[in-house]
Amino acid sequence: MSVIVENVCPASYGEKAGALAGDELVKINGHEIFDVLDYRFYIQSRKLKLEILRNGERVVTNIRKSDEYADIGLEFKTYLMDKQHSCKNKCVFCFVDQMPKGMRDTLYFKDDDSRMSFLFGNYITLTGLCEREVQRIIDMHISPINISVHTMNPKLRVEMMKNRFAGESLKILDRFSENGIDMNTQLVLCPGINDGDELRFSLEELSKLSPSVKSIAAVPVGLTKYRDGLYPLRTYTKEEAGNVIDIIDEFNAHYSFYNGGRTLAYASDEFYLIAERELPDAEYYGEFSQLDNGVGMCALLKEEFLDALENTERKAVDRSITIATGYAAYKLIFNLCKKAEEKFQGLKINVIKIKNDFFGDTVTVAGLITGADFKAQLKDFDLGDELLIPRVSLRNEGDKFLDDVTIEELSKELKVKVTPVENDGAVFLDILLNGGAK
Repeated sequence: MSVIVENVCPASYGEKAGALAGDELVKINGHEIFDVLDYRFYIQSRKLKLEILRNGERVVTNIRKSDEYADIGLEFKTYLMDKQHSCKNKCVFCFVDQMPKGMRDTLYFKDDDSRMSFLFGNYITLTGLCEREVQRIIDMHISPINISVHTMNPKLRVEMMKNRFAGESLKILDRFSENGIDMNTQLVLCPGINDGDELRFSLEELSKLSPSVKSIAAVPVGLTKYRDGLYPLRTYTKEEAGNVIDIIDEFNAHYSFYNGGRTLAYASDEFYLIAERELPDAEYYGEFSQLDNGVGMCALLKEEFLDALENTERKAVDRSITIATGYAAYKLIFNLCKKAEEKFQGLKINVIKIKNDFFGDTVTVAGLITGADFKAQLKDFDLGDELLIPRVSLRNEGDKFLDDVTIEELSKELKVKVTPVENDGAVFLDILLNGGAK
């Protein structure tokens, strides 16, 4: 195996050692280089021996660095150095399978790449890991790894993921735990399939791998209106969502009693919203290790916003703003904005909840609102001085929605300045008072 060098940075260690664009990097200090993880790990040494193929001939070059952590200046065609690994499962709840036709090709790619887990926090199922990759994670102590478990029942996991190796791959969790690899895990719950007693079993089994298992997130299955011919699933009812929360609370009460008060499992914010229950305070979520799963996002935003509100001097603000968000976050955003209006005379905020017509009204999170839905549902409103939208609705470096509508197109259509706002309470308040970037 080798990777091709696309460019060598001027004045870098690599250039001084004679490396050239087009060289095939085969080994570093005797270790084969397959991808970015191998490269980054094995260049962390002051003395390097690079084995290169140049026009079919093997070339050996040596590098001596003053700092073992310094880069050597070799650049490759892609960040991973080879193709991203796709998912081999056919999960009954897969969101990608529920996407309509005619969208960008990248939206249909099913990621299951352990390197993306470590580098960018993506979740993997373990079914695509070969023995070399498992051992590499252990040898390099790549940690934490984010893992989509869904169930600890091997037979049920095979049924849910439609992969005959899905149950067997759970043994990798044991190997990671034995070797001190930290893991954040998630359970995508489907009503009547992997909740109830199956959820209790999964929580208990994962807790046996603590402290390597740092957290468990339970999230409800996301269903769009594009499910023709797919496995019959439905959304959670209010009562069922409450039962999930109760099971997790019951588990945590027992677990924390024997583990110094530590909380291990969390229901996502969406479960609380479906169950119409009060969300826990920010302290409940500890280090917020599962924010990307929608666990604790509301609590963190609320805490940051109220802290910033308390520490900002009262003043008159002559601004009229519209905020458009999903049904899930509407109540929280509305209540926070009312508090801001009470403190700052002249500040007028209209919060509008956007129905997801594109994917279907069962999808209520802000991150899946399309530009077309923003356009259609806001066109008849007086939007005031500025329209604020959730930044999580955007893809492609933050300039496009899932349907390829751009911020500029939305702004032109609605005849108003459009400002994306990240999930940060202090930033949110600052934009309310002072506006987004000019």
